[in-house]
Amino acid sequence: MDLNSASTIVLRVLTQATSQDTAVLKPAEEQLKQWETQPGFYSVLLNIFTNHTLDVNVRWLAVLYFKNGIDRYWRRVAPHALSEEEKTTLRAGLITNFNEPVNQIATQISVLIAKVARVDCPRQWPELIPTLLESVKVQDDLRQHRALLTFYHVTKTLASKRLAADRKLFYDLASGIYSFACSLWNHHTDTFLQQVCTGDEGAATNSLERTLLSLKVLRKLTVHGFVEPHWSVEVMGFLHAVFERLKQFLECSRSIRAENVCRDRLEKTIILFTKVLLDFLDQHPFSFTALIQRSLEFAVSYVFTEAGEGIVFERFIVQCMNLIKMIVKNYAYKPSKNIEDSSPETLEAHKIKTAFFTYPTLMEICRRLVTHYFLLTKEELMMWEEDPEGFTVEETGGDSWKYSLRPCTEVLFIDIFHEYNQTLTPVLLEMVHSLPGSTNMEDTSAILIKDAVYNAVGLAAYELFDSVDFDQWFKNQLLAELQVSHNRYKPIRRRVIWLIGQWISVKFKSDLRPMLYEAIRNLLQDQDLVVSINDFEFRTDQFLPYLESMFTLLFQLLQEVTQCDTKMHVLHVLSCVIERVNMQIRPYVGCLVQYLPLLWKQSEEHNMLRCAILTTLIHLVQGLGADSKNLYPFLLPVIQLSTDVSQPPHVYLLEDGLELWLVTLENSPCLTPELLRVFQNMSALLELSSENLKNCFKIINAYIFLSSSEFLQMYAADLCLSFCELLKDITTEGQVQVLKVVENVLKVNPILGPQMFQPLLPSIFRGIIDGERYPVVMSTYLGIMGRVLLQNASFFSLLLSQMARELGQELDQILGNVIEMWVDRMDNITQPERRKLSALALLSLLPSLNSVIQDKFCGIINISVEGLHDVMTEDPETGTYKDCMLISHFEEPKVTEDEEPPTEQDKRKKMLALEDPVHTVSLQQFIYEKLKAQQELLGEQGFQALMETVDTEIVAQLQEFLQGF
Repeated sequence: MDLNSASTIVLRVLTQATSQDTAVLKPAEEQLKQWETQPGFYSVLLNIFTNHTLDVNVRWLAVLYFKNGIDRYWRRVAPHALSEEEKTTLRAGLITNFNEPVNQIATQISVLIAKVARVDCPRQWPELIPTLLESVKVQDDLRQHRALLTFYHVTKTLASKRLAADRKLFYDLASGIYSFACSLWNHHTDTFLQQVCTGDEGAATNSLERTLLSLKVLRKLTVHGFVEPHWSVEVMGFLHAVFERLKQFLECSRSIRAENVCRDRLEKTIILFTKVLLDFLDQHPFSFTALIQRSLEFAVSYVFTEAGEGIVFERFIVQCMNLIKMIVKNYAYKPSKNIEDSSPETLEAHKIKTAFFTYPTLMEICRRLVTHYFLLTKEELMMWEEDPEGFTVEETGGDSWKYSLRPCTEVLFIDIFHEYNQTLTPVLLEMVHSLPGSTNMEDTSAILIKDAVYNAVGLAAYELFDSVDFDQWFKNQLLAELQVSHNRYKPIRRRVIWLIGQWISVKFKSDLRPMLYEAIRNLLQDQDLVVSINDFEFRTDQFLPYLESMFTLLFQLLQEVTQCDTKMHVLHVLSCVIERVNMQIRPYVGCLVQYLPLLWKQSEEHNMLRCAILTTLIHLVQGLGADSKNLYPFLLPVIQLSTDVSQPPHVYLLEDGLELWLVTLENSPCLTPELLRVFQNMSALLELSSENLKNCFKIINAYIFLSSSEFLQMYAADLCLSFCELLKDITTEGQVQVLKVVENVLKVNPILGPQMFQPLLPSIFRGIIDGERYPVVMSTYLGIMGRVLLQNASFFSLLLSQMARELGQELDQILGNVIEMWVDRMDNITQPERRKLSALALLSLLPSLNSVIQDKFCGIINISVEGLHDVMTEDPETGTYKDCMLISHFEEPKVTEDEEPPTEQDKRKKMLALEDPVHTVSLQQFIYEKLKAQQELLGEQGFQALMETVDTEIVAQLQEFLQGF
């Protein structure tokens, strides 16, 4: 089929693919998908999107299909890759004309040319850059702009390549075109400035667009195109010119009002100038040394002196402050403690910084930050009145200092104060001392200044540690200020409680805390939410008298607030309270327990709020202990939803949901049918094999300890299948986690356990015979086999017979190999319980006439004596030895105030230990009885011959341990 008829067919299908009718749209999309790998399809698409007479939507779709095709089929190694012939034609077609009239399509074409360039430029496409350089010189406005747009996207893409060979190619490209890019930028910049002066708005807007694009190209070339840019006269010349141009553009902005079409683009260009400096400083700190002085002078004059008045705008101030911050904080400019270890470049940069940041300069910066930039604005105060929740949420945010003025000023203050604290501490203290003791409520500016100074003292808390007696200040002034109830004093009440929050972990006497709790309680009764929402560290004993009222007030606040972020914050505070006071929360949680189901229902669309609810429930269950069973009607459906991987919310809720599931089981007094049913979610979770596997295994173990018989009868078969799959492809650590679950099953249910997990046991048996190389895995193998041998000897015999058949060996030969490897690898076992278990298990083979067991008798005795060394302790009063692992009865542990009370699961484990041979059978007694039985079986002479195979030193140690028997 020729190109024209193919174009007609593709055009028709593309037109159908832009339809709103799904009956038309779906078949068209299917057809286009089939054509993606057909030779010639992309040539047809190129013809369609470069034909300006066709419908815009159809052309837009053609460009998108072309762009996606590049990602999938352009590289030579890709399946269904495009032929070299077709690629050559396409490359030529893409740069024939830069005359796309529609902006959005022009941008997409530029991006797709850049994508091709990433793979093919310069080797397969050497003509691309020369063509672009010629095209940006043409007089036609449209062609010039489109070529410049493409030039920018190509430069940006090539600059992002990171392999050494690609970096080298980009360095070559940058040095080859840098002077041209500079002259292009200068030309468009000068043209713009002239047109602004003559008042030609339309022409000025076009020139500004070109200035912006050419500056974007230069930014990429300057930051990424040179290894040591300070050696390039052109690069450093451009960077110095940035300061001159910035001044010109800032002055120009005086005459361009907000309503002018140029205004937005002008501000973008000014910000782009600052990005050039910030990026260059970030990538090449030592090359930036020559610009430190000028950068600081420029930024400080515009932000901290009258020079910037009427010119600067918020985003520009933020960029200038970030520039100062990056210079102040830059590690490349900080000399080592030992000056001789510092490089000359570092010392030079440090010298420039020190010369600039004189006492008058630092004092002026500090004063302006506090008394100008820290002040709450009219807009903020109005927002506080109208939407207090919105106001508190606005305040927070991780990287917001990079973009928002208030966080930016605070971060700059912290960094400068940290760097120059000896100079600035007296300045700040003088500002504190100059504040009036009592404030006139009508004097709003005095209130705002006090708020700003207190903010500074809070931010600099760590630096002021030795200079401020905070305890005295709290008692003599701050506490009283918290009690001023006048509406206009709200900012100070809020600031003081925040200030205490900053200092409480730095310097705050614990005996002052009850006074603080009293103040917080009063603030929580305040209707002003901004003041109320704060969280604190606290000591439990001091907090308990306030627990009931605080918890009640926090709960009321949780109900009153409406925004998700605020509810999350209050829930966080409630969770902290519950976590700290633990069981003492029980009398007060009734209201919260009733409210949380409603909040969970209301937060269906807000997964982060649901995460906060899950965290609160975790602490609540831990606080309630066995009483948490009363929460099951709400708790179990929440766990069910959070851990169901077929439900979309699991992406957000799974981690906390698993944590809640685990603590629910640990604190559960008994297994309910509903709790058992939730386990249906587990097999899909095990298939995920994610970082949550560890918690999944903990949950499985918790079910085993809770009610092994019911649980295993229902789920053992599925679990065994899941484990078999997991063990095929899992890390060593994961392998051990799986095996520990099996070990726990055998511990809890030694009779049924081996049958239920029988499919796993042959591979464990093989691992022992083959001498598994990882000690931690081998130790777990021996722990499992020890349980089977000691507690279910008949099953061990069946397993031995099965292995003999599978391996085609004699039964005795296999038993001999197992015992030999066990003795040989005993040192792999580090846990005392498992070491004793091994001794008990191997001793359980005695008495025996079996020649293999008698042949390995020496090894069995060696392990038994090693076990005695592990577990026997000497009673200093009687001088006799006793087995320290024996537990005869269950004792409720005495819990000190700092310790967590035992969970229901802790109690279950203690009860289980009372049935475990490791804790109920005396190894000393067991050895004695087994040796006595062996002696009776063989007779004195035969037994002595057997004992002679054991090392005399070992025999001596054994006799010492068995004294008194």
